[in-house]
Amino acid sequence: MATPVVMPQMGESIAEGTIVRWMKKVGDQVERDEPLFEITTDKVDAEIPSPAAGVLSEIKVKEGETVAVNSVVGTIAQPGEDVKDVSARAEPPPPAAAGPASAFAQGATADEEAGRHVSSVGAMPSSSLEERRRQRSSPLVRRIAQENNVDIAAIAGSGIGGRVTKHDILAHLGRQQAQGPTPPASGIAPQTPRPRPTMPEARSAEPDARVEVQPLSPMRKKIAEHMVLSKRTSAHVHSVFHVDFSHVERLRREKKEEYGRLGARLTYLAFIAKAVIDAIRRQPLINASLEGDNVVYKKDVNLGIAVALESGLIVPVIKNADEKNLLGLARAIADVADRARAKQLKPEEVHGGTFTITNPGQFGSQFGLPIINQPQVAILAVGTIEKRPIVVDEAIAIRTMAYLTLGYDHRLIDGAVADRFMADVKEQIEQFNPNQV
Repeated sequence: MATPVVMPQMGESIAEGTIVRWMKKVGDQVERDEPLFEITTDKVDAEIPSPAAGVLSEIKVKEGETVAVNSVVGTIAQPGEDVKDVSARAEPPPPAAAGPASAFAQGATADEEAGRHVSSVGAMPSSSLEERRRQRSSPLVRRIAQENNVDIAAIAGSGIGGRVTKHDILAHLGRQQAQGPTPPASGIAPQTPRPRPTMPEARSAEPDARVEVQPLSPMRKKIAEHMVLSKRTSAHVHSVFHVDFSHVERLRREKKEEYGRLGARLTYLAFIAKAVIDAIRRQPLINASLEGDNVVYKKDVNLGIAVALESGLIVPVIKNADEKNLLGLARAIADVADRARAKQLKPEEVHGGTFTITNPGQFGSQFGLPIINQPQVAILAVGTIEKRPIVVDEAIAIRTMAYLTLGYDHRLIDGAVADRFMADVKEQIEQFNPNQV
């Protein structure tokens, strides 16, 4: 009997996925659990195994197309089998029979990562602004609409079932800003605004221009949406500290081989992670989040480690990182980084982070001004670690130095709190306890 191939549910908050490539073509023989196609979502990239052995007899969704979870994307059949009726047999239940989970899949979009709970849409028409918001949007979109006094009912939704997505509302706000302020209803003539410089309109390349035009990848689109949302949401401020890694360098040199025998790579990042976790215990606000008018203090430190990929950036999360010693952190960092590059992360390993470390210094950057990973309120960027001349006790000395930059949300964290946290991190790195190694 033919077996339908469906878009999998890659986590609770994932509603759709994009097929990046098919690893098999129609007519190819496949084995059960053999990688069949690759997908990308706003959370993770993954290779999807074949649900059965047989022949790939049909591809219903082409590379680059985005479909809702549980949609049939292809068919695995036995040689000579008629598969005309497979799609009909495999279609998911209609909306009327759908439960809460499938209702979310039909109504939400993958870029609305804050939409963990979906309000039911009633059959009766609504007249209030708040009711219209709830009918055609996720909680994240409703919050953006409320903060900017936008009527969602006036926005044409591009999401599944006509829902207004985060991309739709951000585009709408962008158009409003470009048009300028709305004239007041009182009839009083507004002041003439000062002229502002305008960007040149986008033009298609000339026929003889030496250019190559490529569409954004699905991952690149999601990164762009998340970064724009974060800049709109958080009041970004950055503090930069110059940190002496000479002591850590000596400890690392002494213990590197021993850690290697234990199957761990003792990197500078492991020392930084340990210092950050210990400092968070004394400054718990750094590990919190802001939800409306409430501060949510997270009891666990779930440490996000940004990993650069050829196609973009992904942030796997080390859950309960505060329970690990230096050896455990070294192992965990290497593990998630290796599996991120091999596209072997699980959906639950790329969400739930409470603080993120990014390491642009591995490419030679002196320091960076990172964008906060929502809904977190702080992120640490590590600059390149290298020997530099500095003044020590009225003399010039050569030390292993690096710039550490904390990006933080000034809506919740004041500069004094951020700088006390960074001073704590700096002190722990410069005076790292050898007994912890």
